[in-house]
Amino acid sequence: MDNAELLALVHQYGLAILAPLALIEGPIVSILGGYLAGHGLVKLPALLVVVIAADLLGDAILYGIGRRGGRLLPARLRARMSRNTKLQDRLKREMQDHGARLLVIAKLTHGAGFAVLLAAGATRYPFPRFLLVNLGATIIKSSALVALGWWLGDRWQHAEVWMDRAIVAVVALAVILLMVWLHRAHRSEA
Repeated sequence: MDNAELLALVHQYGLAILAPLALIEGPIVSILGGYLAGHGLVKLPALLVVVIAADLLGDAILYGIGRRGGRLLPARLRARMSRNTKLQDRLKREMQDHGARLLVIAKLTHGAGFAVLLAAGATRYPFPRFLLVNLGATIIKSSALVALGWWLGDRWQHAEVWMDRAIVAVVALAVILLMVWLHRAHRSEA
């Protein structure tokens, strides 16, 4: 879809077309929204409310999936996870002791967010605190992405390439850190 087609859709439907897209792919839609707000096609305050609400709803859905736990995982993985009670206990301790920090880091790094949001639900991190912490981090993240779109202007589509590269790097780093953490947890069990 080129800019002209996108602008025509936004002229016709306004934020109603951006809201569901923000739930599915929040960061790039936030950048797109910033571009649109910069051109006066959407109101900035309304845009911020939409992208923040969509981001929080997506986080709450992932929390809920984590809370429902193993029933949504493949049987083999579920069996393996349920046998490792020391790992489960450690994950619960980490979320209890450092949950807010983990949630903020996950939110701001984007790539690690999926796993941390699921873990928050799985460990029964208090939902009101979860929402409050995520709201604070989401306001910062969404505002920054909207500002980036405003600043990039007609070059907003280039942000997707940069974000894809950054996400790959962050996910790779998160996987490495998770492997180190799991290795240390396994060594402490022995």
